[in-house]
Amino acid sequence: MIHYKIDVFAELKKKGFNQTRIQGERLLPGQTAQNIRAGKSITLETLNKICIMLKMQPGDVIEVIPTDEEKIKYY
Repeated sequence: MIHYKIDVFAELKKKGFNQTRIQGERLLPGQTAQNIRAGKSITLETLNKICIMLKMQPGDVIEVIPTDEEKIKYY
């Protein structure tokens, strides 16, 4: 399970990427924005874009927290 370590949109806003700019410049698709807000997974391409915009590394943005089912299956 993916857990966002930061509030992605709050951090983007601090860097000058408000919702109007993100939508107007088509930096992130609308569905992707909804997925982030809902705490759902995103593609590596999207994570890459976010990391570039925020000047962060993936580990600064997300962390992987295994579910109980994943622990049983993979541990």
